[in-house]
Amino acid sequence: MHRPQRIAIVGTSGTGKTTLAQQVGRQLGITHVELDALHWEPNWTAAPPEVFRARVAEALTGDRWVVDGNYSSVRDLVWGRADTIVWLDYPFGLVLWRSLRRAIWRSTSGIELWSGNRETWRQTFFSHDSILLWVLRTYHRRRREYPLLFSQPEYAHLRVVRVRSPQETRSWLIGLAGDGISDGISDGVIDG
Repeated sequence: MHRPQRIAIVGTSGTGKTTLAQQVGRQLGITHVELDALHWEPNWTAAPPEVFRARVAEALTGDRWVVDGNYSSVRDLVWGRADTIVWLDYPFGLVLWRSLRRAIWRSTSGIELWSGNRETWRQTFFSHDSILLWVLRTYHRRRREYPLLFSQPEYAHLRVVRVRSPQETRSWLIGLAGDGISDGISDGVIDG
């Protein structure tokens, strides 16, 4: 059995990466690192690349953590130290529905996300920066990209868990509470 110590959770926006990372962090008693919180500064300004990388490097100095996010600019830092990747590879319709539901809730509630930033109706539905447009632009690209990345030699040390539904994710999380996760590897990817 494999007991993950440093877990990276990836997937298209709207799959529930942060929620799962919070659950894993609580369940295992490990630090949760949210890359969005390290990336975004006030007024939806991205941190300068060197600042973002320094923040991520500092956040990952410990031996046990779970991180969520897809930032390619820090992938070498995150994946290089991780021992496990959980890929939330859900169907497009589910991801779009979840993203829409979350966008409406965030726009309506005015909840602060990171550094005082909040999603607005205008930003969500009438902007080129819309999270919904982002999902449309990145969903299929990420599904093509991740298997190629997982096969790169620099990431050969990673155990990849590919879950294709919220039910599979719940099963993986329940298994995590036991002695670890099963060893049902198929082509280097654990399905379910």
